Amino acid sequence: RHEMAPTFVRLLQDPEAEVRTAAAVKLAAFSRMLAPELVVSQILPAVAELCSDGSQHVRASLASDIMGLAPLVGKGATIETLLPLFLQLLKDEFPEVRLNLIGALPAVNALLGVELLATALLPAIEELAEDRQWRVRLAVVDCMPPLAAQLGVAFFE
Repeated sequence: RHEMAPTFVRLLQDPEAEVRTAAAVKLAAFSRMLAPELVVSQILPAVAELCSDGSQHVRASLASDIMGLAPLVGKGATIETLLPLFLQLLKDEFPEVRLNLIGALPAVNALLGVELLATALLPAIEELAEDRQWRVRLAVVDCMPPLAAQLGVAFFE
């Protein structure tokens, strides 16, 4: 399986946006087959490049699947490498990218913990609550109950 990692990275970097989009959709599923160290050393650098991809479709596909990497690489790599990418995608100019990432937020909240959630992601989510696209604001509404439950009553007092 680890022999396939370089091939998958090449697909993530393919010249055709359609191939990069298809690879981005399979990112977490493929990465589940690899050792966490391999995901961090080989897959995450390619993922970081995709966050700035010229195709909004590639970034939207990445946003829908990138959260699935967090449990695979653990809290340390998530905070160090993935969290900045999450924040970058949450500020993407295209609403579909922001929308796809918001929809996947609950999956990573438990891993990050309350403190990091409150300091890093909550400000970005609050900003998205005022997004010009109504679908993004609606997605924020949908993610608020699990987020509030995670933060707990003490956070709001």
